[in-house]
Amino acid sequence: MPKYLVIRFSSIGDIVLTSPVIRCLKKQKPDAEIHFVTKASFKVLLENNPYIEKVITFQKEIDEVLDRLKNENYDFVIDLHHNLRSTRLKRKLKKPSATFPKLNYKKLLLTTFKINRLPNVHVVDRYFKAVETLGITNDQLGLDYFIPEQDEVRISDFGIPENFITFSIGAQFNTKKLPNKKISELIQKINLPVVLLGGETDFDNAEEISKSNSSIINLCGRVNLNQAASVLKQATKVVTHDTGLMHIASSFNKPIVSIWGNTVPAFGMYPYLPQNKNGFSVHEVNNLKCRPCSKIGYQKCPKNHFDCMMKQDLDLIAKNINS
Repeated sequence: MPKYLVIRFSSIGDIVLTSPVIRCLKKQKPDAEIHFVTKASFKVLLENNPYIEKVITFQKEIDEVLDRLKNENYDFVIDLHHNLRSTRLKRKLKKPSATFPKLNYKKLLLTTFKINRLPNVHVVDRYFKAVETLGITNDQLGLDYFIPEQDEVRISDFGIPENFITFSIGAQFNTKKLPNKKISELIQKINLPVVLLGGETDFDNAEEISKSNSSIINLCGRVNLNQAASVLKQATKVVTHDTGLMHIASSFNKPIVSIWGNTVPAFGMYPYLPQNKNGFSVHEVNNLKCRPCSKIGYQKCPKNHFDCMMKQDLDLIAKNINS
């Protein structure tokens, strides 16, 4: 029985995007035993995945579980993180391994000089390069997200009607988020009730936004990640920034309206819907000399104008939502 270790330390969206590789690996090698190593805070994304036998987690440093990983005696290591830490781990495990093209140089070329040499290939398809030598191919069935029964949400318990829009207002960096005032203006143009989703850190912003419209339901910080996924699964349509909940929504094949600030879809992290490539729309302010300014983001616009969000066409976005 071959035993494989998959490496992806973070974060929500990136880990969800590894799910097709895991599914295809297990289905195409059904006798294989698949382990996944990640940070403890992301275990919730993996512990209900039926294709994974073990989720091995660490708090801060990979050395916390190094001896355990060595004792597993893996046949092959699949590096879907591809950074200095994952490279060091592979060296210490001394096992055959493969990774994927991360394209950091080409991303730097785009963010620094605005020269786009990136291939038009989604990161999921790049991930499959790491299992190419094992003969694993993409089944084109999209992403997976598994919600445990105890976290399935009855939307009526929160006063949510049958037809509603979710708006994932959070993101790790502020330059990936519409300002609260813009979100409030956009929601005023939406025909259906809106449910705000995000973490505890998004609660205060959601409360401020909620004051603008009595039909808004704030679930930020009130539900855990699996429960938020359950709400997404039941939504009529999903409005989202470039963030983890966008990818969770993709796993349920939801119609997605995505709003992009300092990051760009060209990085290959747009909604992954291989069987419904028209199932999402992208809203971005094109022809800005400063965009993209980073492949991740900043807490404040480096140019102090924030044109990538302030100049968003809210009427067009609302039209897409309401259609």
